[in-house]
Amino acid sequence: MTELAPNVDDVTEDAFLGGQLHLRQKRSGHRSGHDAILLAAATAAKAGDRVVDFGAGVGAAGLALAHRVPGISLTLVEIDPELGSLARANAAANAIDAEAIVLDVTAGAESFAASGLLPDSVDVVLMNPPFNDAGRHRGSPDQTRHVAHVATAETLHAWVHAARRILKSGGALTLIWRADGIADVLTALSRGFGSLSVLPVHGDAEKPAIRVLVRAIKGGRAPTRMLASLMLNEESRVPKKELRDVLAGRAVLPLATA
Repeated sequence: MTELAPNVDDVTEDAFLGGQLHLRQKRSGHRSGHDAILLAAATAAKAGDRVVDFGAGVGAAGLALAHRVPGISLTLVEIDPELGSLARANAAANAIDAEAIVLDVTAGAESFAASGLLPDSVDVVLMNPPFNDAGRHRGSPDQTRHVAHVATAETLHAWVHAARRILKSGGALTLIWRADGIADVLTALSRGFGSLSVLPVHGDAEKPAIRVLVRAIKGGRAPTRMLASLMLNEESRVPKKELRDVLAGRAVLPLATA
């Protein structure tokens, strides 16, 4: 991987999983937060699995999963060389064995194979694709942040296609997406995936869901399951105990035990 370390003055160190995971990330551009930790907590894996984190950024989701499930073989895929370098450094700093590679998730099979990601070779893929609608979301002038957050019409389909290509039959894809785009998620997963489990995430119990976490099985045939919603806040605006336990690494979400 090309090394391109960011300026030290442009980097912060932040604690995740209740201080069990420390990540260096850039002050500007895309910054990891709750979405990455929820994604990790929704992903099922076991020791010996080959796991790939698409759009890994500084590695938050993949490293949080590896912290919970020792013994996985983890590859962090990131398009931005600076973020990729931080992901590699974060894995080393947290004593997690992980490979970080610079690769565009929308690249073709040849590029994936050259990076060691062959068809039908992976047990688990997790991903947090750019999901803001370009037609409704004013993109950041910071190009890195724009790429990390704003989706084109083909983004989700391209990422799901890449996951389908590298997953083994019976392998699992777990993703997070904006809730009002659930129809796009179901359409993208309709080719080659089944046995879907969907977890709506609400910021407020009286308002529509803001995110969906979805687990899909390559070649799965079971009916789609809609799970009970995850509520992020109590009426007092204090995070619920269930969520506090997940964010602290003391609990997983139902998708991870499906």
